[in-house]
Amino acid sequence: QVQLVESGGGLVQAGGSLRLSCAASTRTFSSLTMGWFRQAPGKEREFVAAISWSGRNTYYADSVKGRFTISRDNAKNTVYLQMNSLKPGDTAVYYCNEGTTSSGVAGGVWGQGTQVTVSS
Repeated sequence: QVQLVESGGGLVQAGGSLRLSCAASTRTFSSLTMGWFRQAPGKEREFVAAISWSGRNTYYADSVKGRFTISRDNAKNTVYLQMNSLKPGDTAVYYCNEGTTSSGVAGGVWGQGTQVTVSS
């Protein structure tokens, strides 16, 4: 079973940046598609971004296109989410997910989440 551990969340002012990391404990990381989701208070969890096993293909929700970048380092078993030009509406708990599809459907394994708070 894959285990995922997110880090990098915090409090940032609007317009600022954060980089989230997700470390995976599996020898098969380089064969996994990975993704990020987020859940704001009172809202359903929503797709943010996904990346293919090679890193060559990336996919984004319209709300974050041009501001967020997903990447991965297969040598470190880690996937990243670089978040720039943050807005208060980006405030949420961000979750790493193993097996996210290119259309934003979640796979079966989740991390514990990391809180991102953007102040206005």
